[in-house]
Amino acid sequence: MILFRVFHVALFVIIAVYTSITIATDGLGLVPVFFGEMLTFGWQGQFNLDFLTFLLLAGLWVAWRGGFTGASIGLGLVASVLGMAFLSAYLLVLSYRERGDMQRIMMGVHADRDA
Repeated sequence: MILFRVFHVALFVIIAVYTSITIATDGLGLVPVFFGEMLTFGWQGQFNLDFLTFLLLAGLWVAWRGGFTGASIGLGLVASVLGMAFLSAYLLVLSYRERGDMQRIMMGVHADRDA
């Protein structure tokens, strides 16, 4: 579990530093660039579309593991927007809250159901 936690701390720090540098040099204009590239039907647009689907899947997973409560849907929306910056912190917190039980970390409210 220690490697899992170290991994997520490293991901969070790397994304935070990279994002800070990007905002400092390019500003906050991500949305037009991100979706604009998709409209070109080039490889960067394909990558952005693929990444967007991963973000949506991550958000859906967060909402599902929380049982689609209001709070879990809200967290799912945050995950869909913030991506790994959110997920790395979320999984790190869950690793402590669930005492390292990977089934509970991944399954959330569904972990206690009979298979």
